[in-house]
Amino acid sequence: MKYFETAIILTAMMIVSFSMESCTKNTNEADVVINTSTKDTWTIIKDNILTPSCATSGCHASTSDATYAQHNLLLTSATAYDNLLNIISKNTAAKAVGLVRVKPGDYPNSLLFQKIDCQITSQYGALMPLGGPNLTLGQIEFIKQWIIKGAPKTGSVVDESILTNKAVCSQTFVPMQAPSAAEGFQLAINAFTVSPNTEREVFMNRNTPNTSTVYVNKITMQGRPNSHHFVLYGFQSTTLLPPVNTLRDLYNSDASVNIITFAQMQNHIFLGGGTDVNTTYTFPAGVALKVPPATALDLNAHYFNKQATNLTGENYINLYTVSQSNVVKEAQSINFANYNFSIPANSRKTITTDYTFTKAVTVITLTSHFHKLGEKFQIKILGGTRNGEVVYENTDWEHPIVINLATPILLKAGEGLTSVVTYNNTTNKTVNFGLTSEDEMNIIFGYYY
Repeated sequence: MKYFETAIILTAMMIVSFSMESCTKNTNEADVVINTSTKDTWTIIKDNILTPSCATSGCHASTSDATYAQHNLLLTSATAYDNLLNIISKNTAAKAVGLVRVKPGDYPNSLLFQKIDCQITSQYGALMPLGGPNLTLGQIEFIKQWIIKGAPKTGSVVDESILTNKAVCSQTFVPMQAPSAAEGFQLAINAFTVSPNTEREVFMNRNTPNTSTVYVNKITMQGRPNSHHFVLYGFQSTTLLPPVNTLRDLYNSDASVNIITFAQMQNHIFLGGGTDVNTTYTFPAGVALKVPPATALDLNAHYFNKQATNLTGENYINLYTVSQSNVVKEAQSINFANYNFSIPANSRKTITTDYTFTKAVTVITLTSHFHKLGEKFQIKILGGTRNGEVVYENTDWEHPIVINLATPILLKAGEGLTSVVTYNNTTNKTVNFGLTSEDEMNIIFGYYY
């Protein structure tokens, strides 16, 4: 009897053991199935975030996109990963501090994260996606965690439940405080509407409030999200100025160029700004820009709206002044222009022009201006030990880069700058210098003292 009971007990234990083993095996098999069916984290980012939000026409979809020359970044599925990982961006501010597009394990030093998180005060240009809805908090955190985990191309490394947070990243826009009268003054383009699925570029002529001559040594700018650039201009001629405090559009409602506004642009002298609308520029110690009483200044803002609802545009600029006793050198504007050139029909042509200074100068800022046939604008040093050195290159005719030189260019009398400008005339007519969008230009702007 004892033997029989013992046998029953052993048999039962074997059955239980077999059942437990079978259960464990089934559970493991189920886990394997779940893991193999889970998408790679990178695939989710590529297919569900980058492709619909970033790899869109006009942005990061093709080398023929209008903005491609500016960023050189394609985010289409076949190229996105290789174009992000440890790649140095064309963004000047990002390069200056060592940011790459995606630095595995280091999201603060990854430009991709800096450009999508609206809760960060960006120092690297407009928030992305430009003109479209911001990413959700879940999408931003998902990308952040992917970078932290080493940004692998394969493998499921981030919990997909993070994406269930559908709240769109938002940040309240608070206009920056104006300087006190003793510190300087503020100018603004007050709130205006950017209609759905459009872009809008506007100008506003503002008179400075100073009643006596002042000297500006620092310029701080601020703009709302989706502001592609913000530039401050002076005027070469004070006759026939645009109306004061009136918003002027560069494009008409049918998307054609507003000829009056375009002609007014040809009277501009660059004074500050660029594609980074939230930035500060400080002149070198002892250098300042002279601003006479009630000076006419033209504020220029450009916004994109790829949403189905209205966006608001709004920009501010603070100009900080110093006592004249602290000014050793007065900043002067560079305005070197070639007015005598032509580009034959259906041809590519490079035009080289030399400009010299009649006295010794120090160049501190450079930018360029040409129109839609322009492919590349280079500036080289003319003369001296750095003769022929390329110090500036721009491939975006609509939004030329502005370079504030960390190492100023010292030029002697008789030395200067050379512009090397390449045009691609795809029209059936010869194109010359002119004021309309169908003509071309060839101008170096900047500062020197």
